[in-house]
Amino acid sequence: MKFTISILLETLNEQDLQLLKLQTEYHKVCNQIVLTVIENRCWNRVALHHLVYNKVRKTSPLGSQMVCNAIFSVCKAYKAKGIRKDKTVPVIQFRKYRSVHFDHRTYSIKGNILSLYTLQGRIRIPMRKGSFQEKYFSQGTPKEAELINRKGKWYFNLVLELPDPHRSEKTKMIGVDIGENVLAVTSMGNLYGGGKVRHERIQYFAKRRRLQSNGTQSSKQLLKKISGKEERRMKHINHEVSKRVIQEAIKEEAGIIVLEDLTHIRARIKAGKKMRSRLHRWGFRQLQAFIHYKAESQGLQVMYVNPAYSSQECSQCGCLGVRQGHHFKCLCGHQQHSDLNASRNLCRFAQSLGRAMCAVNRTQVAAL
Repeated sequence: MKFTISILLETLNEQDLQLLKLQTEYHKVCNQIVLTVIENRCWNRVALHHLVYNKVRKTSPLGSQMVCNAIFSVCKAYKAKGIRKDKTVPVIQFRKYRSVHFDHRTYSIKGNILSLYTLQGRIRIPMRKGSFQEKYFSQGTPKEAELINRKGKWYFNLVLELPDPHRSEKTKMIGVDIGENVLAVTSMGNLYGGGKVRHERIQYFAKRRRLQSNGTQSSKQLLKKISGKEERRMKHINHEVSKRVIQEAIKEEAGIIVLEDLTHIRARIKAGKKMRSRLHRWGFRQLQAFIHYKAESQGLQVMYVNPAYSSQECSQCGCLGVRQGHHFKCLCGHQQHSDLNASRNLCRFAQSLGRAMCAVNRTQVAAL
């Protein structure tokens, strides 16, 4: 099992400049590789390496392994996009906020000192590890890492290989429906988040739009000051919600958490500009990722199912019902919260896998 810890680096002014030069050149090379990706529609790491490696080595001061790392970063960014065959390849810009990838050939750790590759040679930087980082660092084996600069401070996001926890043999399932108005609803009947969170997101968006349209110097200063505030707030909430979902699964003695497979959902959104803007800022994937890794750390399995018709079918009889806002009603007389009905349908879909009972025109697909 892999786990990432973020370590603060105690750099000197001279080391800051060296790292900034490395970051600038690294992103320059990544942007150069992006042009080849678009031209050849290729983001396979091995194939792309043969296309760009020699060319980049002739024009860039980056070392050979850092060029390989840059190719890896570009391929990783494009794979995360999940580009369909019938879609054009987008241009991905590598700017200051993006990280620099390091592997075991470009960094080393001895005690509390980190040795990093730079354009001027290796530099040694003390690491500030808290009790949280020390706990996992002592248990795991260091793997790859990402160097990022956040508001003038350097952080080393280190991936650790931890021993796999004991896998639960329990077969009881808990379905989790992810939504915008209610962040998560479990099939046990618990609702997490809701209108307050949505109201906060609308306020953040309105404030940014107001300041951007103003255009004054003070507006720009305030925009810079509040930059990332909504993202940090939602990340904190998603951590809280995911933690409570896992605690509920352990309390109910469940061994499997069922989530929706929402791949390409953003491409399928058909709505007005205002609605699209709000939905595209909805961090459903982050919440699912938090639930996934926290479930694995507790030995729970995570299953993804096709959510088609989960909001329209009755979780009791399987027939199509009527959904109005948060209320779901079926002809069989069954009524309940629409998101709760959807979460129970996810469990029903997962339980039907492997049986010859699914409708031929709507086969459910799941992946562990």
